[in-house]
Amino acid sequence: MTGIPSEVAEPAVERLRAAGLDPAALPRHLAVIMDGNGRWARARGLPRIAGHRKGADAVRDLVTHCAEFGLQYLTLYSFSSENWKRPLPEVEGLMGLLRRYLQSEIDTLDRQNIRFRVIGARGRLSADIQTLIAKAEAQTARNSGLTLVLALSYGAREEITLAVQTLATAVRDGRLAVDQIDEAAIAAALSTPDIPDPDVVLRTSGEQRLSNFMLWQAAYAEFIFTDTLWPDFDKAALIAALRTYAQRDRRFGGVDG
Repeated sequence: MTGIPSEVAEPAVERLRAAGLDPAALPRHLAVIMDGNGRWARARGLPRIAGHRKGADAVRDLVTHCAEFGLQYLTLYSFSSENWKRPLPEVEGLMGLLRRYLQSEIDTLDRQNIRFRVIGARGRLSADIQTLIAKAEAQTARNSGLTLVLALSYGAREEITLAVQTLATAVRDGRLAVDQIDEAAIAAALSTPDIPDPDVVLRTSGEQRLSNFMLWQAAYAEFIFTDTLWPDFDKAALIAALRTYAQRDRRFGGVDG
């Protein structure tokens, strides 16, 4: 089933076919673990923050390409709950890049009909960044094109733990029976109740692990690993990943007919 919204289907189909991609084999939701900024900088004798800056440029380009190709959802693992353990100067640099992105890019996303969302423990972010996030989400809430989801201060185990606590509280208060706790109830208590599970999880830089990213939601995702460092991930790399996905046989536990 195609992942192209009807209102942008025709131009998106043309772009996909020009890139040698099958519009009917497009993932609805692409989730990306962006890895390799530090190694990219180190290979060039640059400070780590230079890699993060270059990585921010790659984010901007990827969002544009995904919107042009007609993807419906793009989730980027931007800052994990474990990333708070990094040296303070690096964390402050990353927060500065996030702040500038929220200040400079949201109007562009809005013009591109892109809806902006954030998942994660945003309460750990500074007050001004929380305000910028809320403003960006409100400004783009009615947009109907690509939904861009940034996972910020996000950890899947923490997300699942909070969902269990929510359900346990509902049982304690008599609002939910134990036998009503099923997969749908758990999914609804996560931070992504209105977002479909990712069809594909892509990780750059050669690493092959999930790193506490969307553990529940990725249960049936296809995994694609590339040696490309995140700052070098460009349109050609995206097309290559989409071609790889299109070749996968997704049976969801069943068998071929």
